[in-house]
Amino acid sequence: MKATTIKVEGDLLSELSRAKPATQSISAYVRSVLKQEVLRRKMAEAAEEYAKFMRDTGKERTWLEEWDRADLAAPVRRKRR
Repeated sequence: MKATTIKVEGDLLSELSRAKPATQSISAYVRSVLKQEVLRRKMAEAAEEYAKFMRDTGKERTWLEEWDRADLAAPVRRKRR
């Protein structure tokens, strides 16, 4: 596994120290922030792909519009035998 050391100093280090939880090290905090950013970017990309899929797939879009109109709060009506 490749490891990289990044030097953080000055005002940025001070800001990170103030922002992190007291129980977490600077390194752990920076790792968690970077992981969150990577996840945010992946989720934004997935949302764009889904929006494109919905634009390009009329049948799926129609089904979703029908689902949006459904009254999900109403009790299910059961058929009698």
